Amino acid sequence: MQHIEKYQKPFLKYLEGFTVDREPKNLYNPINYILELGGKRLRPILTLMTAEVFGESSANAMDAALSIEVFHNFSLVHDDIMDDAPLRRGKQTVHEKWNLNTGILSGDAMLIMAYQLFENYDAQTFQDLARLFSKTALEVCEGQQYDIDFETRDDVTIAEYLKMIEYKTAVLVAAAMKMGAIVAKASIEDQDAIYEFGRHLGIAFQLQDDYLDAFGNPETFGKQVGGDIIENKKTYLYLKTLELGSDDDTLNLKTFMSNSEFPNSNKVEKVKALFKSSGAAESTQNAVKDYTNKAFEVLETLNITEDKKQSLRLFGEQLMNRRV
Repeated sequence: MQHIEKYQKPFLKYLEGFTVDREPKNLYNPINYILELGGKRLRPILTLMTAEVFGESSANAMDAALSIEVFHNFSLVHDDIMDDAPLRRGKQTVHEKWNLNTGILSGDAMLIMAYQLFENYDAQTFQDLARLFSKTALEVCEGQQYDIDFETRDDVTIAEYLKMIEYKTAVLVAAAMKMGAIVAKASIEDQDAIYEFGRHLGIAFQLQDDYLDAFGNPETFGKQVGGDIIENKKTYLYLKTLELGSDDDTLNLKTFMSNSEFPNSNKVEKVKALFKSSGAAESTQNAVKDYTNKAFEVLETLNITEDKKQSLRLFGEQLMNRRV
């Protein structure tokens, strides 16, 4: 994505200045470790890009962008503990590399450091950023709890699933964009509109992630294809199969997903076949397009030039058509 690369290099350079040696090492080394593991850096890039869209230099939005990235990685550290995950981006998770207590404490410190970064702005900007950040952080926690609750429920609805991914994923994308607008001192109307643009785009992003988990290219996706199926996750694809499929489809899907003795490779292929034959795969791709188009509709209300709208539209299209 050429558009992303423009902001990636300066952000990574700024991140380097943040991940310095500090004492005590057993608190700060795990923080530097997770921040240096890589990833798309999508959220901070959105902050920088939005600041520029509203007439501010991306350099002045670096601290807000870094705050979003630190918070995002804090949530990953604690998510990995809850999931007992051994790997993150192909490397050991923090709690595996160090220990559980270190993972909890370093994560806590990251949340505080994320707030500290707002101190570099004037009082009004600090207040606006902190208010949005607090609201978003709480919603991310709510989304995580919904996700945990869904693991033991057999009656999850599509509306509930969409609410969960909105809180767990989309609100952070939306907040990243609104933060750029806040730093640029855009109007309240434009701040709210760019938030809505990001929220719709964030839902599309997660639905595309669900789709790629099942149907992505293992060489480009960066994660194990079929991982959600192996873990019996009730994704949009799963819920749509229950909604659209025949009685036999529903019975077969529930049988495959509940049978722990079924070989994983067979299970993934059989469940993917049900996703396709039921129409759930096509329906998921249509939902990605629908949410992306909702984001594009919001663009028309923004008080920015047409070329800047086109720049945001291009970004949304790249996100919708991504294969990684």
